Amino acid sequence: MAAETEFICHPTVSFQCLHLPSSNIQSDFFTLSQPDTAAPIPLDLSRRESALSCSTSLQTTKVSETLTRKFVPRIRSGSHTDIGPRSSNEDEHIRIDDLCTYLCSLYSWSEPSSFYAVFDGHGGQGAATFMKNNTMKIFFENAELPQTSDVEETFLQAMETCHLRSYVQADQALADELSVDSYCGTTALTVLVLGRNLLVANAGDCRAVLCRRGVAVQLSQDHRPSCEVEKKRVEDLGGSIEYGYLNGELSVTRALGDWYMKLPVGSASPLTAEPEFQLTKLTEDDEFLIIACDGIWDVLSNEEAVRLVQQELRYHNDPEQCAKELTNQALMRDTSDNVTAIVVCFSSPERQDRVSSQRPRRLRFCMSEEARAKLREFIEGN
Repeated sequence: MAAETEFICHPTVSFQCLHLPSSNIQSDFFTLSQPDTAAPIPLDLSRRESALSCSTSLQTTKVSETLTRKFVPRIRSGSHTDIGPRSSNEDEHIRIDDLCTYLCSLYSWSEPSSFYAVFDGHGGQGAATFMKNNTMKIFFENAELPQTSDVEETFLQAMETCHLRSYVQADQALADELSVDSYCGTTALTVLVLGRNLLVANAGDCRAVLCRRGVAVQLSQDHRPSCEVEKKRVEDLGGSIEYGYLNGELSVTRALGDWYMKLPVGSASPLTAEPEFQLTKLTEDDEFLIIACDGIWDVLSNEEAVRLVQQELRYHNDPEQCAKELTNQALMRDTSDNVTAIVVCFSSPERQDRVSSQRPRRLRFCMSEEARAKLREFIEGN
């Protein structure tokens, strides 16, 4: 059994409000990678439903520019992982609430920032463990990230380009790593928070779901053979989908590692490590983000997970306990995989308490017919 490991840095971070010219704010969602023909994904998708309505373009929602600009998010997060019914835990994750402190002012970003990642390994623990140990070096310490204190659209596009390059470099590093078998691989989902900007990058079937005013908004696409867009991409590159698996072997169409299934470096391959991106502008309507592996989403729909976290936050306001409850719920529903979840809250504990106290609570109880008759008799007698 692999022990749970994570980076934790500064549990509460205050973000300064970023004021952009109105011309730079078009909507709260910017899809940086999308084809010409793309259909929106429904807000609440179970794993089976997402396969039927697969798309590389994600839901776009308009919000008030004033609402967006005035929001000052406060980051709190928690995480939990469990081996589940497997003989070993091939999941890994990273949780850093204060990225600037972690990087020791390596970059001159004026805004506090956060970084999260979930890696779901297969074929052994090697690939996910390698990514756990080397992601910060590949994505930040050795990366040529923009050196500027102004976070605006051009900067964010440059960050996307750097992240894309980092995914490819990480994939190549796995090919060169002698301790990682060529039959070993991992999916990867990373989340970068810069002020009110939320950049999600995904290669595989981990998933990020945002709770916006109580509604589940999926921010990543599951890359599985059942996805029609991915199926076409695979077949166009000479691959095949057999019995629901890529080339009859792999249950995902994007992953890092698995070099026994990939063409030489520089050649387009049916199995790719290139991620898809989604950039979101956070507002005060955004309550929290759930980042989890497929062991969670195989048995919980987006809406079910969001409702569960909302209820837990009302009880104890602890994202760590929320993440643990998500994994517990997946285990109770007989998930067949390891389970890992990260919950990132965007509002302060004080605001959560105010919101929770303002919501009326309904009391529900059950009575037998005999008890109801006696109660009715008592009321009528008085």
